[in-house]
Amino acid sequence: MTNTTITTPRIELRAEKARRNKEAALSAFIGKKAEIDEMLARLQALSDDHFDCHPDEVGWAMVGTLEHYASLLKRITDSAFGEGEHAR
Repeated sequence: MTNTTITTPRIELRAEKARRNKEAALSAFIGKKAEIDEMLARLQALSDDHFDCHPDEVGWAMVGTLEHYASLLKRITDSAFGEGEHAR
């Protein structure tokens, strides 16, 4: 006895819709990853340039700015790595 799968237009339509949905999700994922990569590259360049701050210009205001940046990045890394309040 052979096991034959019967395909109907409705099943084929669902399969095509699922395939298109998966392709759209992959495209969106790649786009968001590119956005993140661009932001990370810009942040790295700014950090490499000491956040556009000359050593003679460093003051508590700049320390506060970096503290703010660090806290925002910590929220992201905690979420990405399941740490801090996002610990599993």
